[in-house]
Amino acid sequence: MSIQPFHLAIPVKDLQSTRAFYGQVLNLSEGRASEEWIDWNFFGHQVTTHLSEEVKFKVAANAVDGKAVPCQHFGVVLTWDDWHALKERLEAEVDVIQFIIKPYIRFKGEVGEQATMFFLDPSGNALEFKSFQDISRLFAKN
Repeated sequence: MSIQPFHLAIPVKDLQSTRAFYGQVLNLSEGRASEEWIDWNFFGHQVTTHLSEEVKFKVAANAVDGKAVPCQHFGVVLTWDDWHALKERLEAEVDVIQFIIKPYIRFKGEVGEQATMFFLDPSGNALEFKSFQDISRLFAKN
């Protein structure tokens, strides 16, 4: 079975900071756009950022591996090498990226061991990027 791209639409406060963050910091290519929204190629998936004056996020979190993981977040599972390359690049963006969970290996030595990091976009949308050394463990229970 081939995996089809997903589509996700999220609210943003302004398109200028959104363009800078998704286009320059995350290095995503921009697709169609208007004065109210931008489509992004989010690692082969379509994420649309919609301008909204009503952007208000309630920060709710669950404890996962001793960290406060934002309940509402999105992201992508990268290859191990791609995750580490992104981690290095984002750690160099100290003026732009504020990690809410700094890059680390979660569930070390367990079935779900994974590299993960969480940060916010300029509008407060939480993103998670993760990776597994063995991608077959992505949905493993034991």
